[in-house]
Amino acid sequence: MFRRGTFGPGRTSHSHRGLIFGNPGRHLSIFHNSLLSDAINYYIYGAGGVNNQESLKPNVTSPTTDGSSGTTPPKEEISSGNTLPRPDPNKILSVVGVDLQVSVNAKDHHTGDYEICKSKTTPMLVVRRGQPFTISVDFSKEYDAQQDDLRLVFEAGDSPAANKGTSVDFILSDDDKPKEWGAKIQSQKGNSLTITVFTPPTCLVGKWTLKLDVVKKENTSVNIYRYQHKDAIYILFNPWCKDDDVYLDNERLLGEYVLNEKGGIYSGSDRSISFKPWNFGQFESCVLDCAMYLLDICELNWSVRGNPVLVVRKLSALVNSSDDNGVLAGNWSSNYAGGRSPLSWTGSSAILEKYWKTKSPVKYGQCWVFSGLSTTLCRTLGIPARCVTNFESAHDSDGSVSVDYFKVMNTWKADCDSVWNFHVWNEAWLSRPDLPAGYGGWQAFDATPQETSDGVYCCGPASVRAIREGRIELPYDGPFIFAEVNADKVYWSQDNVGKLQCVDLNCNAIGKHISTKAVDSNEREDLSDHYKPKEGSQAERVVVRNAYSSGSKREISNLYKATSNDIEFKVNQDQEHTFVGDNFVLSLTMKNNGDKDRTVSGQVDVHSMYYTGVVADEVKRSPFNNLVIKPKQEVSQVITVTQEEYFKKLKDFCMLDVSVWALVQETNQHFIKKGDYRLRKPHLQIQSPKEAKVGEEIKVEVSFINPLNTSLTNCFIIVDGLAHSLKFRQSNVNPNSTFTNTVPISPTKEGKTEIILNFNSDELQDINVAHAITVRSV
Repeated sequence: MFRRGTFGPGRTSHSHRGLIFGNPGRHLSIFHNSLLSDAINYYIYGAGGVNNQESLKPNVTSPTTDGSSGTTPPKEEISSGNTLPRPDPNKILSVVGVDLQVSVNAKDHHTGDYEICKSKTTPMLVVRRGQPFTISVDFSKEYDAQQDDLRLVFEAGDSPAANKGTSVDFILSDDDKPKEWGAKIQSQKGNSLTITVFTPPTCLVGKWTLKLDVVKKENTSVNIYRYQHKDAIYILFNPWCKDDDVYLDNERLLGEYVLNEKGGIYSGSDRSISFKPWNFGQFESCVLDCAMYLLDICELNWSVRGNPVLVVRKLSALVNSSDDNGVLAGNWSSNYAGGRSPLSWTGSSAILEKYWKTKSPVKYGQCWVFSGLSTTLCRTLGIPARCVTNFESAHDSDGSVSVDYFKVMNTWKADCDSVWNFHVWNEAWLSRPDLPAGYGGWQAFDATPQETSDGVYCCGPASVRAIREGRIELPYDGPFIFAEVNADKVYWSQDNVGKLQCVDLNCNAIGKHISTKAVDSNEREDLSDHYKPKEGSQAERVVVRNAYSSGSKREISNLYKATSNDIEFKVNQDQEHTFVGDNFVLSLTMKNNGDKDRTVSGQVDVHSMYYTGVVADEVKRSPFNNLVIKPKQEVSQVITVTQEEYFKKLKDFCMLDVSVWALVQETNQHFIKKGDYRLRKPHLQIQSPKEAKVGEEIKVEVSFINPLNTSLTNCFIIVDGLAHSLKFRQSNVNPNSTFTNTVPISPTKEGKTEIILNFNSDELQDINVAHAITVRSV
């Protein structure tokens, strides 16, 4: 087959502007030198194809803003042309075949359970982004790095384009650049190359095509011999990759929330909870293809298909059929003519198979079916997900963040609000870099079409922790989800002048036994404490008041309004001078600026935290109760966290998350403060010459003081900048002792540069220093 078109610098290679081909140690800028005068010939073939050829003059235009020529890339339609014999294999390197090594890669990428990977006829490659995979390429003759220019091209979507991130091309290179596309030779045997391909942890999720270009300059022509592999490569989110926004650092949780195909969903009432087994079937038959199809037909721009937050939000719209001709039609009428009763479904795969065949909404579903489908679609795309059931679940239709009952002719009516016996939604594990630090982790989203959000029937994702703290202003749809779990029932009546007044308040009727299936068992795990503090506690009342004041659309009530704000709160912490190993000391000062006694209760919570903002382990919880503050008096609550309390719970970047809340009993004044603090690591000292010569060994001494009351084990130093990266194993470092060592380095690069040293151990990582040095030639 022949596909025709011009090919120019408008299509940008991974690491170079313009079309730059080459190999380690030798780069050719073929097109920059010949584009305006030379003809470009394409020989495009597939797994067994003879190719067609046509000579084309490129369309010459003014340079684009990125410095490229703006020529038109090859069109993807098949063109007529004269059939030519395959190029002489003794002269022209051509691709005979490509082995995607599906079984090996699937094992490494935790994708071996996908049925499309196990097909006996056409196994498909499914990999996770941010993790290398291996392919083997057979050529017509032996590959010669000094003579043959080989480039890999990956494309996705109907109209691949570099500016959308859907067209990526790069040459073989020994440079393994982190978090970028690339490829390098792993081994060579005869006419075969084994190539390692690298994808970035932000790679767009979808089906990609692989093409390999061999480029030859002959007289005034550039000949491109393009092999297009017949099978797509599926690239998914990667919760095993630390740099992916769906990263989950727990193998048991990954096994449950990504790899487990079987599970269950809770239903019933808060006094009679039942478990409904469910087959999620995320690896079955067409499920992955169906998920890819849904992303293709929606209006989600390809450029954000690597953003799991927006993908989850779009999935919450695509699972229901209310807007986007999605998968499942809802029906709460008890009349299911023309479809199936929602109660009859036992899993997701049967629904998705039917949708895949018809491309029309399947009838019918209710909340647990929408939730089961959402879990399946997230897991098949690589996003950790689970079903969550809330009993006595509020449906706040007017944005008041409460369930409002109005007295009409001596009868209490809920207007448009309602309370469901149970409602099922989902949680997805996302780091949420779009939110303030600390609000990553489980995110609630809901595919059941209840209310519109941004004009579409979708909901979330909303940080579960933000819901717990009443931070409902954070995206997405916090007020609605907060009301589902923690709304108050408010009873209103008109006074004699027609003004609404609250006559009764039920604060503990909504949000009971919030449930999900436990990890590795069919036992119920109660998540209520994840969504709100203990019902009726002072902390819970503070959260409700905070949510009401910041997110309610109701303007007629002072229900949660403080009668006075005469207590001045301030949180103090000397982050600049707090190092790993020191006590972490934080104080909450409270000054009474009024003229009456005030009684304050509250709590300070300290957790360890990942750098992505996901809160990890509880370190310390320090409540205080009924603290009386006299007029004009200032008092402080001091919280001290010792090394012994925090050290074993610290994560890579030694960060602590601190949440503070306080309530003034007499006035209902409330205070909520959240912050993240990083414990500083010790300084790495260096003694090194300021100058060195290429090939002549120098000695570099490094030292630091171990600040911990425990030994540092499995220690090593990485040295970079003067030569290839070097690793030096070190002995253990005793508690509170000084580490000193000298490492030998022979520079291989001349010029003004920096020597970079990085000390690591199991207990402390990334203690580093950089030192300027000039390397001269001999």
